[in-house]
Amino acid sequence: MKRSEHVAMIAHNIGVTFNFLGMASLLPFLVLVIFREWDMLLPMASAPVMFTILGYLLSRVPYTDLTPTLSDSLVVVALSWFAIALVGALPFVFGLHISYTDSVFEAMSGWTGTGFTMITTLDTTPNTLLFWRSFTQWIGGIGIIAFRISLSRKTSATLFQLYRSEGRTEALMPSVVSTGRRMWQIYLFLTFMFTGMVMLSGTALWDSLNLVMVALATGGFSIHDAGMMYYNNPMLEMLLIPVMLAGALPFKIYFLLYRGNIKGMFRDQVLQVLLLIAAVGSAITSLDLFIFNNLSLEQAIREGTFCAISGFTTTGLQNSNPHLWAAIPIAVVTMMMLIGGAAGSTAGGIKVNRVMLAYDGVKWWLKRFFVSSRVLVPLRFEGRTFSREIADLEISKNMVVIMLYIVTIFLSTVILMHLYITMFGLNEIVFEEVSAISNVGLGLGYITAASPFAVKWIFIILMWLGRLEIVPVIILVTGVFKGIQDDLTKQKPAPKVYNLQERY
Repeated sequence: MKRSEHVAMIAHNIGVTFNFLGMASLLPFLVLVIFREWDMLLPMASAPVMFTILGYLLSRVPYTDLTPTLSDSLVVVALSWFAIALVGALPFVFGLHISYTDSVFEAMSGWTGTGFTMITTLDTTPNTLLFWRSFTQWIGGIGIIAFRISLSRKTSATLFQLYRSEGRTEALMPSVVSTGRRMWQIYLFLTFMFTGMVMLSGTALWDSLNLVMVALATGGFSIHDAGMMYYNNPMLEMLLIPVMLAGALPFKIYFLLYRGNIKGMFRDQVLQVLLLIAAVGSAITSLDLFIFNNLSLEQAIREGTFCAISGFTTTGLQNSNPHLWAAIPIAVVTMMMLIGGAAGSTAGGIKVNRVMLAYDGVKWWLKRFFVSSRVLVPLRFEGRTFSREIADLEISKNMVVIMLYIVTIFLSTVILMHLYITMFGLNEIVFEEVSAISNVGLGLGYITAASPFAVKWIFIILMWLGRLEIVPVIILVTGVFKGIQDDLTKQKPAPKVYNLQERY
């Protein structure tokens, strides 16, 4: 395809996605009516109006209906996620009158399910805007493209490519549209079920609904300045732990449960490893708080378990101030945040599946040193056997993604330490960077509304990179530079070649 055809197809697919988001962003008006916040009418109208206008214009760009390449799909997904943050920022601009940078930060944190906030007065923020924040995390948790697919009428190769490019690998149903719809049915059921469960702690319906929406989406936005400490309710924290874990589980687990395959669900290796990491990480964090922070055993277990699982599931709700913690429990939670939940869940991070594949890959690689080169040593992963060629390819791709996360954290650390000199130590800066790129939102106070302009945009990019698992953004940037380079090459006149007689 020519580059113009690529651009037209990308624009059309972004436009269709915007059309669906224009409809979805009307839901907060129900909250507006319930709480009679009429002054929020125009600010909240800005998002659906802009989504609808842009969707109408972009979806009518003439394009050739061809099967997109993987790079096309990755670019569509990368641009879509960045664009929705730019549009989703408008209600904050007009409703709270904060700067556009802070509004984009808030919107990106919402859509990517991160949980960092630039709003310093949540207790006085209109309920409509609080619900908009929770709603963006709830939609973004399952995925913008998955949301679009669930509303589509038929399956196409384009939808399948977009679905895979957003990091989704589930094939729960024969078609990608059926899969998307079934995922949303499960998501809605879990949301209502957990809301009722959380209300058993004595928490009001409004607070319970918002907490469940952000916990199940592993987002972490709070509706109070003090966060979870506002409630000071151990039972509420205990009930939210299974909600956060549910968000970090792959949707195929719920599909097995839906089919009544209970044994198959508990035999799933990813589920077993995820629960093991959650249990061990919580125990170590709690023990470290008891030993190094001199907390009572009860308080250490309460803070350590909740924050460790919140970090591991990339939720970001916190019932304590980790800035007061010793360095060791902070390091443990940092590693748990970097790992993140399972692939095919609402969680961020590198993903448990990649860590498992890296571990099995190292074992497989070492085994081959102790056998003859003529002996075939297959790789077994998640109950399947892979040939050497496929195993080498999959392990290489897996390790590239892990290295991209590590390199990105390293480079951003160097840049931030040059741009913003503070009293925060290296471990605390890395903690918040990992929290951003893993879409967690646990904070120590490094990134705030008072942070410099450049620092905020670095964190916006980190959240964007983390939600897309870096590769789509690299493809987008590479494509832009390659396109510019191709244009410059075309504009340069071809050098004239002389033979010796012509030259002299």
